[in-house]
Amino acid sequence: MKLLTYTKQDTFVHHLSGVTKLFFFLLWCVVSGLTYDTRVLAVMIAVSMWVIWDSRAKWEQFAGIAKLMAFFMIINVVCIFFFSPYIGCEIYNSRTDLLHLFGNYTITAEQLFYSLNVMMKYFTIVPSAFAFMVSTDPSEFAASMNGVGIKYTAAYSVSIALRYIPNVQSDYRRIKNAQEARGIEMSGKAKPIERLKRTSSIIFPMLFSSMDRIDVVSNAMQLRGFGKKKKRTWYAGVPLSRADKTVIVLCIAFSAAALWLTFYDGNRFYNPFQ
Repeated sequence: MKLLTYTKQDTFVHHLSGVTKLFFFLLWCVVSGLTYDTRVLAVMIAVSMWVIWDSRAKWEQFAGIAKLMAFFMIINVVCIFFFSPYIGCEIYNSRTDLLHLFGNYTITAEQLFYSLNVMMKYFTIVPSAFAFMVSTDPSEFAASMNGVGIKYTAAYSVSIALRYIPNVQSDYRRIKNAQEARGIEMSGKAKPIERLKRTSSIIFPMLFSSMDRIDVVSNAMQLRGFGKKKKRTWYAGVPLSRADKTVIVLCIAFSAAALWLTFYDGNRFYNPFQ
């Protein structure tokens, strides 16, 4: 199973232009980063889940990264509580004690609600990023970016980056299999800390392999005169369809409404404790 790679499907999300999906993803990131309104985040999560469902992405395609995201999300919430156990109380101007742990650490309803909003931000962005990766043809995406005015050299760089994700994954699996063939346990049987250390040791061989590949590709493109002319033609270029324009308009309308709902009272935190 190839992870986080484009798979051609007959879905609404797949038929959208790469520019439309990039525009949607960037607006999603901006709104999610600015708002702490739980109602807005709930709607964004629902839309993100529908997007990833419509893209027909399989769990195996992003299971590893999803687990890693969950790990960092938990670490983030725990660190927030450890260093600022009452930041939620300061934000919502109230304090409702639920459980005293030790010393100056007491779990409050306000802190839990703030942590909930932090976790919801992850679930608004990550599913959209997954859907973007598995539903966007790199060639069509580069052509679409160039069609809206982005320099084709930059667009082609993005296309190459997306295309080489499967190669990086293949390198990882090959190095991992070589390590296991030498008796180094890297599966779930190993202890988490040992597994993390052994997995991190793969990064350096992958780094050197990727650098060699970059050198080969750059030399090949240079020999073919890439970047010499100001314009180029695209085999996979497609114009924006009516569905693309409709999605862009809906994204702008939703973003404007979400930001208005977030800031209309001068506070971007939705406060259910008042």
